[in-house]
Amino acid sequence: MRRYFIGLLFLFAVATIIFSCQDAGKIKQDVYYVNGRDLYLKHCQNCHGANGEGLGTLTPPLTDTIFLKVNKQKLACFIKNGIKEPITVGGLEYEGTMPGFANLQNIDIAQLLVYISNSFGNHQGMYTYEQVAKDLKSCK
Repeated sequence: MRRYFIGLLFLFAVATIIFSCQDAGKIKQDVYYVNGRDLYLKHCQNCHGANGEGLGTLTPPLTDTIFLKVNKQKLACFIKNGIKEPITVGGLEYEGTMPGFANLQNIDIAQLLVYISNSFGNHQGMYTYEQVAKDLKSCK
């Protein structure tokens, strides 16, 4: 019985060590990513495609990592307010408009941006609620 108790205690100690090694930031990013995927499927996939490939010359792809990096501070504004002027993505100009999603909360936008900026060949890390709030203050 004593051996059983010591073995159980040892397993508990090992499990505690393993789970305590999880980075809290990585866990948060993973949660944002999963929630962002659900938001993408609901609000974005119809135009930007299942793989972020866009719709020909009508809707730009979300696969251009350089565009996403260069415009990181504008992405929240694009989602919240839409896009009404031409933009160039991957060397192509897109003249269509994108509707805004004014009903999305800052947390929704942050989660959506984590998904987009870490999918479709992009690997840009975390996009926080605080960053969205800051970026939305500078929208034009």
